[in-house]
Amino acid sequence: MNNKLSFSNHLVIGVMLFALFFGAGNLIFPASLGQNAGTNVWIAVIGFLITGIGLPFLGTLAMGFSGSKNLQELSSRVHPKFAVIFTSLLYLTIGPFFAMPRTGAVSFEIGILPFMNPDYAQIGLLVFTIIFFGVTLWLSLNPSKIVDNVGKYLSPGILIGLFFLLFFVVIKPMGEFGQPQGNYVDNAFMTGFTDGYNTMDALASLVFGIIVINAIRSMGVTSTKGILVATAKSGAIAVFFLGVIYAGIGYLGATSVNLFGLFDNGGPVLSSASEHYFGSYGAVLLSVIILLACLTTSIGLLTACGEYFHTLMPKISYKAFVIFFSVLTCVIANFGLSNIITYSIPVLMLLYPLAIVIIFLTFLSPLFNHARIVYVTVVFVTFLISVVDGFKSLCDSLGIEYFSWLKPIVSFYDGFLPFYGVGLGWLIPFIILTLITGLFARIQKA
Repeated sequence: MNNKLSFSNHLVIGVMLFALFFGAGNLIFPASLGQNAGTNVWIAVIGFLITGIGLPFLGTLAMGFSGSKNLQELSSRVHPKFAVIFTSLLYLTIGPFFAMPRTGAVSFEIGILPFMNPDYAQIGLLVFTIIFFGVTLWLSLNPSKIVDNVGKYLSPGILIGLFFLLFFVVIKPMGEFGQPQGNYVDNAFMTGFTDGYNTMDALASLVFGIIVINAIRSMGVTSTKGILVATAKSGAIAVFFLGVIYAGIGYLGATSVNLFGLFDNGGPVLSSASEHYFGSYGAVLLSVIILLACLTTSIGLLTACGEYFHTLMPKISYKAFVIFFSVLTCVIANFGLSNIITYSIPVLMLLYPLAIVIIFLTFLSPLFNHARIVYVTVVFVTFLISVVDGFKSLCDSLGIEYFSWLKPIVSFYDGFLPFYGVGLGWLIPFIILTLITGLFARIQKA
């Protein structure tokens, strides 16, 4: 059986994927980008879209292209032990350790805290996160209904609310574009490009891609080609919605500076804009959008984590895992958003280049006959670069000097690796090593 999906099927899955990707961070980052980019906003937005929606789309597509049943099977092309470690660390990072707690902490600080006495913020956060992750748990206990619960009900609420706000932003701008700030003055494109990493969606795409593929299979599509085509069409719908909203929020931020001034992050930009257009009702509208965006992301992450670790340890039930992860996430969320972000950045700097390299190698794999030597060599060298970036980011986040052993390595990388200063030090080694080892693999095969 290999059914052909209708446009409505693609639309439901595409909107579901959009909602899974679209957390509160996706609202905050383009708003901050717009404020700081000013007159260079569109150049910066293009860079942001490449990494903010381009890489997640490729990651989702890579899962369908590879024919792998999950990320562990795909990453086992490097080595089975690497696959377990990498996959587990990625799931824990975008799950209970960092991304899931962030959904609760961000939704509280932007959607709830403005309406309550700051003196009761800590107890308010505790009560809110218990309720928030309790609802997440309830909606995640039946993962087969995730398309219905997310794609049909919660996602349209996010889209309608955002488009309603952005409609007024476009027809009645708050002001002229502000002046570019910092790196956006001379390097707006690359700054926007690296800002797109902050969404963490390229990591999540390797997880959410399986949810999309399983949803497509449940609708009767079984062939590899059929799954790939359906994934591409559904992913294109998600990319369209994400792209329009990112561009719209970036425009909102760029036109808000003359009226509100510069903010430290995108949260106050959005709340101020909502109140400007709709008064107190605007704050309520933003709260609803934030809560829905965070909730849908949290559901997707909890479901994916529960299913993976149940597969890894089948003696422990899916239900037991999602309950455990919900409790753990709730505890970590109460340490506060600043602490979550501080300790998540070094881990992301380690994992992000590895994930991107695996995505690219997945598409190139048929050219070198899926030779393990290519995967091992490229991933190992990428790891040598990204692990140093992770330690460097840890020192920067904690505000401490680089470790004595770290300084000469950073100096060496900065002097010899092109684009190392903008976080792309792995790019040229990836290209060179893929060409050399890929050619060697083809010659050896012949």
